[in-house]
Amino acid sequence: MAKVIQIQLGEYRPIVSFDVADELLCNRDDVVILEVERGVEFGRVVSNAKVPCKAKGEPSQGKVLRLLTDDDKKKIEANHAKAKEALSTCNKKVNERKLDMQIAQCEYAFDESKVIFFFTSEGRVDFRELVKDLARIFRVRIELKQIGVRDKAKIVGGFGVCGRELCCTSYLNGFPPLGIKMAKEQALPLNPSRIAGVCGRIKCCMAYEFSVYKEYAKALPKMGEKITTPQGKGKVVDINILKRYVKVDLGEGQMTKVVFTKEESQVANVK
Repeated sequence: MAKVIQIQLGEYRPIVSFDVADELLCNRDDVVILEVERGVEFGRVVSNAKVPCKAKGEPSQGKVLRLLTDDDKKKIEANHAKAKEALSTCNKKVNERKLDMQIAQCEYAFDESKVIFFFTSEGRVDFRELVKDLARIFRVRIELKQIGVRDKAKIVGGFGVCGRELCCTSYLNGFPPLGIKMAKEQALPLNPSRIAGVCGRIKCCMAYEFSVYKEYAKALPKMGEKITTPQGKGKVVDINILKRYVKVDLGEGQMTKVVFTKEESQVANVK
């Protein structure tokens, strides 16, 4: 009886479900050879093979044939070299035809039955003639896939302002839903340079602690709200959610800090 596990197809393509026979032992991060509808591919196991995942209505995209062998590894390395040349050729053709698109990466299928080019563009691009050019050069099936800026960051890779490798490149299987509301709830400055990642979109890490910040902020007043303190009434001008205090402008240059605890509120003057 076959199990269902999740595998990232190729290097830059989506994570999909595949059947794997019980007698074939594979673990997370193993590279495997796959039988797909139109050929043979390779992929990396991203789920726990010892605990088969449930397909949740998603049909299997094929089956796992075997673990990666030394010969398979050599073939993948050879395909990498060919992909670099194909990427250079494609960029030249894009420039010749003056197409408004940027080629992010190129990938050969394991069996060399097709070449996939990933590109970004601000709008729709008529690349039919480009496909014909590339098909004449490489004499295999050509696929051009338009991707978003986040997908491009995941493919290209890099490091965030935290100094670590990008989350999308290192371990994220998908992109969490994000919105400017998350920055507001965490009392972060709405400055694009502070809350945006290298892709230009809101940082994925904004979602990690959002639920905690939202819960902690329930007992705190909102920014700009007028509250009463022992020193008098004033307007909230700064909030620190984790340390649970707010700074209040009492007017005429006077400021006070209100510290909130679970039992009571403590007030201290701020110089």
